[in-house]
Amino acid sequence: MKELELACESFRKLVQEQLDRVANAKSEKVDYSTKKTVTIGIVDGDGIGPIITGEAVKVLEHLLKDEIAAGSIVLKKIEGLTIENRLALNEAVPKAVLEEIKTCDVLLKGPTTTPMGGKMESANVTLRRELDLYANVRPVSIPEEGIDWMFYRENTEGEYVLGSRGVELPGLAMDFKVTTDFGTRRIARAAFEYAKNNGKTRVSIVTKANIMKKTDGKFTAICHEVAQDYPDITVDDWYIDIMTANLVNTKLRNQFQVILLPNLYGDIITDEAAQIQGGVGTAGSANIGDRYAMFEAIHGSAPRMIERGQGEYANPASMVKASAMLLRHICRVDAAERLEKAMDACDVVVSRYTPGATAYAYTDALIKLL
Repeated sequence: MKELELACESFRKLVQEQLDRVANAKSEKVDYSTKKTVTIGIVDGDGIGPIITGEAVKVLEHLLKDEIAAGSIVLKKIEGLTIENRLALNEAVPKAVLEEIKTCDVLLKGPTTTPMGGKMESANVTLRRELDLYANVRPVSIPEEGIDWMFYRENTEGEYVLGSRGVELPGLAMDFKVTTDFGTRRIARAAFEYAKNNGKTRVSIVTKANIMKKTDGKFTAICHEVAQDYPDITVDDWYIDIMTANLVNTKLRNQFQVILLPNLYGDIITDEAAQIQGGVGTAGSANIGDRYAMFEAIHGSAPRMIERGQGEYANPASMVKASAMLLRHICRVDAAERLEKAMDACDVVVSRYTPGATAYAYTDALIKLL
């Protein structure tokens, strides 16, 4: 059958590509405590992206005004990562845009739209691969309930790395899931290092290893190998279905601390966690690699809000939280703490049901508190 032969040849190329990816991986850590100039790339994104990103930039400009004036911090606007430009060029991330991004140290990125169907992959998936942003880090905090979760989601493998490159035959379609020793080991190490350095005593590994025995089984086994280097940290295993239930179990959920997951499960469950916190509009996200890092909201571009003329009611808190994470990453801890305290004290709740409770009102109130 000719289709079967073509599918097998395609699969062989995909396997070789993944082997090459691991073989060619490089580590190039940056020490921001000594770096003289830090360049922050600003990407607006699609839909509500320009609104919430613009408000976050106002906050950064206020907090970092002295360093911006001195030239030790550079805010660099990067154009062209829009759905219109990507579709016109048929590139998830246009080459010229990627070159500009690589001139920066870190990226503050608004949400981008991914076309449904077709073969164009998500801009985020492309950026995570091209910049090797292997750790997706998402905090969720509800102090009044004793909830302080930190999610470490593997960010460059799983179902997403080949998600737009499966095989389709008449009456049959197959997508692929990728788990490597290298990729799993480094996300596990990042999660356990965070736990050790932040006084956390528990890391929960979440998979579906009872069903996905090769991929999730490998992920679980390697995480436990890494755990042996951290004898003071308790490690437990959960399946993704029961963990989604655990997060809404008010008698149990405040016992979790660091949650370590493969790519797809982490994507899904952190939206659930953000909703528990107060909605996806309240949650920021970090994508961390050794050389580059990208900070963003966990939600999408909400095109329907723009279509309905409700863009000004998009909550910028997610991007502002992402900005606080960015500040910590580049060793501006004092500025990050000031921002986090101001966010805790800000009483403007963005809502289209409340007159004047816009994204702009939220930012104005936040800057006054700063």
